[in-house]
Amino acid sequence: MTDPVLSAALRLQAHVCGEMGSRFYEGFLGAIADDLDTGGVSAELLAPWIGTGRRAIFSAAVPNRIANAFTWLAMGGEDAALSAAFPKAPDRLGDPPAAWAAAQAALVAHRAAIEAFMRHEPQTNEVRRSAVLLAGFLTVAADTGLPLRCFEVGASAGLNLYWDRFHYRLGEAEWGDPASPVQVPTEWTGPLPPLDTPTRVIERAACDRRPTELADPAQRRRLLANIWPDQFHRIERSEAAIELALGAGVHVEEADAVDWVRARVRGQPGAATVLYHSIFWQYLDAPTLEGLLAAIQALGEQATEDAPFAWLRMEPKLDNLALTELRLTLWPGGEERKLAEVSPHGAWVRWGENV
Repeated sequence: MTDPVLSAALRLQAHVCGEMGSRFYEGFLGAIADDLDTGGVSAELLAPWIGTGRRAIFSAAVPNRIANAFTWLAMGGEDAALSAAFPKAPDRLGDPPAAWAAAQAALVAHRAAIEAFMRHEPQTNEVRRSAVLLAGFLTVAADTGLPLRCFEVGASAGLNLYWDRFHYRLGEAEWGDPASPVQVPTEWTGPLPPLDTPTRVIERAACDRRPTELADPAQRRRLLANIWPDQFHRIERSEAAIELALGAGVHVEEADAVDWVRARVRGQPGAATVLYHSIFWQYLDAPTLEGLLAAIQALGEQATEDAPFAWLRMEPKLDNLALTELRLTLWPGGEERKLAEVSPHGAWVRWGENV
C-alpha cells in the first residue's frame, strides 16, 4: 500500500531537516519515503495515517514519529546493528542507508516497541526556543514595569518554564547568569529586546495533555529521542535543562489546555500574567482552538493596568507553516504585535524593523 501524500510529507520533512542541519535525518527520512513508495515495511508502520490527508499527517507529526521511533531504539542499544549505523559523535554522523537497512531488520524483534513509540505524539521541548520567548518576556516586563507570572500550555516536560535561569547569547549580546548550566545561543538580526529591564518571575506553572515525567528514565529517553540524532548541541542543551528542571522540582500538570486556562489562570494585582506557548497551536483541533481563544479573550477583558494580561506565542502561521513568528498581545488595550520572525528551533531571530 502506498500514499503519495504521505510520501510527499516524508520528503518535505527530510528537506526541512537537511535545511536545518540534520543530514542524517534528511537521508533517513528519504529512505523511508522510498520504501513507502514501493509498499515496503514502512507502509505497515504508517498504516494508521495512510489516506488521512496532508493536514492530519502534519498535525500528527507523522514523519517525526517514525524516524524518532528508530532513534529511540538506537539510543537504548537493544539492537546493536541499528545503534552502530546511527550518529554517535560530531565526527561519527551515521550512515542513513545502512541505518534504514538495520531499521527494517530491527522490526523483526522490536516491532511492538516501535509501534508503541509511534502511538505517542512527538514532544521535543526544544530549549533554544527560550531565546525567542525571552525577548517576549522582557518586552512584557518593560511595558508593564511589573514582575511576571508565567503560565505555559503544551509544556511537555516543562524545560522552558525555567527560561529565566538560562544564559543567553543573542548575537554579541548576553542575558542571564553566565554560570548557568544551560547555555542558549541564537543568531540575532535587528535591534535587541530591552535586556536591561529588571525581570523577576514570581510564579510559574504549566500543563500538557500528556506531560513528560523527567524523573522517569524511560520518559527522559523518549523526550531525547525526539531530537534529531546528529544535532548533539541540542541533545547536550536538553540534558542540561533536564537536570536544572529536576533540581527545581519541575511539575507539569496533566490537563486539557482549555480547561486548565479557565481554571488556573487569573490576573493578579501587582503582577503581569503571561500565558505562553511555542510550536503548539498547529496541533490543536478546531474546538480546542476556539475554546482557547475564548478563554484568552476573557482574560484580556478582565485585565487592568495593575493586573495586565499578556498572550505570548511562538508559532508558525497557520496559512504558511514555513514561517514561524513571535507575537504578543497585551491587555488592557489588546494590541497585537508581531515582534519577530524566528527559526522553529530558536536558532535565529529577525527582530523588529527587519520583519
